[in-house]
Amino acid sequence: MKFWDKLLAIDRRWIYVVIWLVVMIPLLVPFGIKPEAMPPVKMMFAYIDTMPEDKALVISVDYTPDTEPELHPMYISLLRHAFATKRKVGVLCVSSVMSLGLAESGLRQVLEEFNSRAETPEDSIVYGRDCVNWGWSTPFITILLGLGERVTNVFPVDYFGNRTDTLPIMAGLKNYDDMGIVVSIAGSSVPLSWVNYAHTQFGVHMGCGITAVSAADFYPYLNSGQFTGMLAGMKGAAEYEQLTAEKMAALGLDWDLQRKGTEAMSSQTAAHIAIMVFILIGNFAFFITRRRKQ
Repeated sequence: MKFWDKLLAIDRRWIYVVIWLVVMIPLLVPFGIKPEAMPPVKMMFAYIDTMPEDKALVISVDYTPDTEPELHPMYISLLRHAFATKRKVGVLCVSSVMSLGLAESGLRQVLEEFNSRAETPEDSIVYGRDCVNWGWSTPFITILLGLGERVTNVFPVDYFGNRTDTLPIMAGLKNYDDMGIVVSIAGSSVPLSWVNYAHTQFGVHMGCGITAVSAADFYPYLNSGQFTGMLAGMKGAAEYEQLTAEKMAALGLDWDLQRKGTEAMSSQTAAHIAIMVFILIGNFAFFITRRRKQ
C-alpha cells in the first residue's frame, strides 16, 4: 500500500489525539493573538464608551454554568470597561437562580482588580455607590416591566439583603430612564424577551452577549437596530477584551489582567487551523489515489 493509501486508511483515533493536543497545548501555554473587533462588538463598545455620564450600564446575567466558559469573559470585560470609564453599574439575574453565583463572583473579581490598585478613595469602586447587585427575582415578565416604573419596587433588597432604597447609587438609578443600556448575556433566547418588553415598551437601549451557535438568530434584531451591539461567542468576548484593554491603556490603567476569552481563542484558532489542514490533506490524498486508479 502506497503512502496516500496508508494516509486514507489511518486510524481515526490518531486524528483525535492530534486534535486533543492542538486544543490542550494552547490552553496551557496560550500564544498571543490580537483579535480585530467586528462591527457588532465595536457598536456596543462605542455606545457604552460615549453614553452620557449620568447613565448606568445594567448587565443581566442570564447564563448558567454550562455556558460560563463562553459567556463569563464577556461579563468580566463589560465590568472592566464600565469601571475604567467611571460608569455606574447595576447587575441582576432574571432567568435562573443559578446565575446568581456567577454574577456575584464576576463582580467581586473586578472590584478586587480595581480596588487593589486604587491609591485614593476616589479611585476605588465602592459597592452601593458605584455598583449594585440586585440579585434575582421572579416572575420574569414582572421584572422586565417593573424596572420601567421603579427598580426598588422590583428589587426591595439587593443580593446581600440591603434595602436598595438606602443605597446611594439608587438615587440616580430609578428606572429605565436612568439606564444607558441593558446588556443581557445569555445562552438562550432571554435577550429577545428584553427586546420585547424593555426596548419596545420603554425605549431602553439593548445589547446582548450570546453563544456562537445562536448568533444567527439574533442578527435580524441587530440589523433592525433593536440591539445596539452584540457579542457572539468566544470570539466576541475576545474582541471586547481587546477593545477594553486598549481603552484602559489609554487611560493609564495598563494592567496585566487575565483575558480568558483571548486565551481560549488561542486554542480555538489552533483547532480550526488543524481541522482545515486535515481536510486539505484528506481531499488531496483522495484525488491522488482516484487518479491513479483511473
